[in-house]
Amino acid sequence: AEVESDILRRVRTLLRELDGHHPACHCDRGMLRWTLHKKIDQNPSNSSVLVRILVKELERAERGDFRHYIIPLLHTLMYTLIKAPCISEELCGRVYDFCKKLLTLPKPFCTIGLDYATRLKVERTAPGTLYQRMVISEQSLKSDPYPYQEKIFIFADPELLSEAVCNALLTDTEAAQVSQSPRACMCYVITHAVQAALGEGCDLGGLKGRLQDMPTSEVEHWFQQVVVAVECAGSEGSTARGQHTARLEEIYRALLSSSQAGSAPLGGLQDTPLPNPTISFHLWTEDNQLWKELVLFIRPLSQSCEPDCLGQDLDNFEIQDIISDCECCEQTRFSVLSTDSGIERDLPVAVEEPLAPCGAETEQSRLHRRGGIKKKPSPLESVAFLQASCSSPGVKPPVKLQKRSGNPQDAAAPLQRLHTARIVLLGDDRILGRLAQAYHSLRKRETRRVFLTPRLNLQFYYIPVVAGQPNTLAVVDHPSSGHEELCEVAGYLGRADPWYESNINTLCHMIPKLATMPPSPSKHLVTDLFITDVIAYYVRMGVQPVCFQVYAVKIFFNDPAQEPAEDVFLTELCTQGQDSISHRELSMTKKKTTLDGPGIDLTVTYRKVVVSDREKELDMSLRSTGLVMKAIPSQEAEELMCLNVTITEIIRTSNLSGRSFSAVANRLKTRNITIRSTEQRPFTVRLDKDSRRTYRNVISLEVSPCLEPSYCLQKTRTMKFNLHETEDVGLVKYIPKSLLLPINTFAGVMQ
Repeated sequence: AEVESDILRRVRTLLRELDGHHPACHCDRGMLRWTLHKKIDQNPSNSSVLVRILVKELERAERGDFRHYIIPLLHTLMYTLIKAPCISEELCGRVYDFCKKLLTLPKPFCTIGLDYATRLKVERTAPGTLYQRMVISEQSLKSDPYPYQEKIFIFADPELLSEAVCNALLTDTEAAQVSQSPRACMCYVITHAVQAALGEGCDLGGLKGRLQDMPTSEVEHWFQQVVVAVECAGSEGSTARGQHTARLEEIYRALLSSSQAGSAPLGGLQDTPLPNPTISFHLWTEDNQLWKELVLFIRPLSQSCEPDCLGQDLDNFEIQDIISDCECCEQTRFSVLSTDSGIERDLPVAVEEPLAPCGAETEQSRLHRRGGIKKKPSPLESVAFLQASCSSPGVKPPVKLQKRSGNPQDAAAPLQRLHTARIVLLGDDRILGRLAQAYHSLRKRETRRVFLTPRLNLQFYYIPVVAGQPNTLAVVDHPSSGHEELCEVAGYLGRADPWYESNINTLCHMIPKLATMPPSPSKHLVTDLFITDVIAYYVRMGVQPVCFQVYAVKIFFNDPAQEPAEDVFLTELCTQGQDSISHRELSMTKKKTTLDGPGIDLTVTYRKVVVSDREKELDMSLRSTGLVMKAIPSQEAEELMCLNVTITEIIRTSNLSGRSFSAVANRLKTRNITIRSTEQRPFTVRLDKDSRRTYRNVISLEVSPCLEPSYCLQKTRTMKFNLHETEDVGLVKYIPKSLLLPINTFAGVMQ
């Protein structure tokens, strides 16, 4: 009763924080969920107590219409259930029944309820399945029944974060991987599966000792046996739970001798740790660094250097160029002179057999010379790959492609996505601007030549980090800005998802504070366990995306010989008047300023956003000192898919004392806008609050929602055959038109 009372008190404190009643100690913000789970890890037998309390609180929240409690409680419950050594079928069934009730609620409750109900259905049949799948995928353990792999990539901009923060994060991520060998993770899977199926009826201490004395080859053998048993039981249905328990008991008794299995004292439930996921830390110094790391994740160095493992999607030379640019590759490249004339009769009569292929397509691994004409993929096959990447909410399901006669059945079948890359961004809005650039570049590259799209599931996460003492770049960008100005995206996500606000936004100042703490025995305990565990919890449980519109901007310069620049931005575009360069321009500017006031004359043409969603094009001329376009709304109720433009207009008034000028904020909402300097006076443009992305000598710019590159490609193909067709027809209707950047949170946008 005392333990249950203490756990209930902790859960109620967690709920009060969601209502805005923060703990008395400010440093405890964001740590309540972490301390609750760590307390259960110290005494695994209390897992069932916590699950039972959380189920009662969920049912109470549903009856009392406290919907903002449901998703945080459900995430806390599922994370406890995955890590728990053993949960009864009756208790697991109660959680499953509650998740089914959520299907009657609007999004995101029904989406999360369906996801967890699907997982729990498998867990009820084969206890330990969720833990096993998580460890196999996160540690990239080889397993035929479950061949999925995941990896976390943490990207930090060294010009936005201090050196101390970068070094601390690098040290923590490396330390988290030291004690995690594949052998240890396979032992964790075996012991957790046996205990989840048999409960307290197994000698877990004896089993751990037996596995420790085994050679690695035997451990891998029993690991494969356990994985096959669990996956087969999960796929057979609810009637297989008894058979699953019997099968795991056979494996348990085979691992231990009959005398040990029967006479050893039982020590109750014991904790099997959930290993930290595979994490790599990267300082973002190159523009195409993200794409390089993703390619090397799909094709590791050991495979990329073998021609037979490359497949037909990416040239060997392209892979080698990528590897040579990476600092991790220290291999020497040699130039090879080809002696092949390209004529078929010049080939030698006896061709040696190629090396064994990496995949299962043995018959397609040999090099065959064709008739000299390169066969282009059909539009249907190309769009099938492009549609696979379009997972934004609201996208129409892809059309069913008809199989072409004369082609093998699996020729047009999309590849299965076995890899998941979870990209975690650390920093403020400026690093998200770089992410929007990199994502747009990646989508254009994939449109020209598909490689990552059919193989990789890409997930984005964002953790705001603002140093207490900003570096030089931060001072240049925003001399007097605070946390709210540099972290508008994090503020919006926190308003949309209270659980994100409680667990992730609290890290904004905590990470720099922990990084600069003086060395002490408790420092490493806090940083290693807390920061790494919170990142792991975020990427494991945060799977609901919030999609942000990426905007394209085309910039024209005052020099006619200079080509217009094209770029994208995510959060903000800011323009300011530029100081004149020549002496003649300077004298004209002073004279103009005396007559008309400060600023420059602009012509603004835009499409007004109205409630009926009809296009209404307007234009106006004014004198302005600058303008700001913000894509992130300051309030949750405002629409996310439009620009809030604030133009500082100069108003001239005449009175008895002479002319006077006043500045007035002119506000408008739009999605498409054109700004032009009527007197050809240049101004500067800065994107995403980043001084490194500043354009000078600008006289005109055009802003519009950035189009999805795959949509543009298919639209161009369609226009070849329908020159007079203006609406989207055919396959174009099933491809999203706008490029959206999805950032995962725990709940998405709560209604």
